[in-house]
Amino acid sequence: MTDYPTLPLNDGRQIPQLGFGTWQMEEEDAPEAVSTAIDVGYWLIDTAAIYGNERGVGKGVGDWSDIFLQTKIWNESQGYERTLAAAGKCLGRLGRDHVDMLLIHWPCPANDLFVETWKALIELRDQGKAKSIGVSNFREEDLRRIIDETGVTPALNQIELHPSFQQREMRKVHDELGIVTQSWSPLGQGKGMSNDVIQAIAEETGQPETAVILRWHIQHGLCPIPKASSRDHIEANFKALSFELSDEQMGRIDDLDDPDGRMGPDPADFNG
Repeated sequence: MTDYPTLPLNDGRQIPQLGFGTWQMEEEDAPEAVSTAIDVGYWLIDTAAIYGNERGVGKGVGDWSDIFLQTKIWNESQGYERTLAAAGKCLGRLGRDHVDMLLIHWPCPANDLFVETWKALIELRDQGKAKSIGVSNFREEDLRRIIDETGVTPALNQIELHPSFQQREMRKVHDELGIVTQSWSPLGQGKGMSNDVIQAIAEETGQPETAVILRWHIQHGLCPIPKASSRDHIEANFKALSFELSDEQMGRIDDLDDPDGRMGPDPADFNG
């Protein structure tokens, strides 16, 4: 991974800072998109059981054994034994004996199974089936509870994060606990590109709007995982690694934060 930026995980490993997301990618489209992303230069591929495309992602990764591959346990599989079984099915679909990162997809607080699920992830890590373990969409209280009850801190928390919803408080919590912040919907589901500030900075830098937004994530020490299907879009996103934003440009994007800018479900009441 020469010249590819990485972030240190709290378990002693490194994670590539720019990843390739596959949410809402059809199974049949995944092999070509993933193999294209790897050809362009991506080293982190993100999927999940609920995406229904793990087989396609596995085919796309193929024999690239050093690609950082991560997947997630879906909500209906929470609970100790169910999680162990679900992880085995994920690995089977991916065609792997392990993943680099295994996440709990949502805390689902009303179901109150995420602690037992976390204990299962610890067991899977100890078995070598997941090199690192983390969570997704966890709130501060969820993080502190699993840490208090197991003594094991997640290596990563994947949360909704984009210029119009910057999650500054959660980022402070992650920094305090030594957890990497991974950004899902890092481009604001495509809406960020139409922002006047983003368009102006793209013109100033001569870079695509998507690359400007992803560069903002990277310079804040975040780990964005944008999805793209065409080679042109995949390459445009990857340009985020080829330039830097000035402090003034970063500040202008920082000013776009909106406390009400969430686009996805609220983890406090999402239990599906």
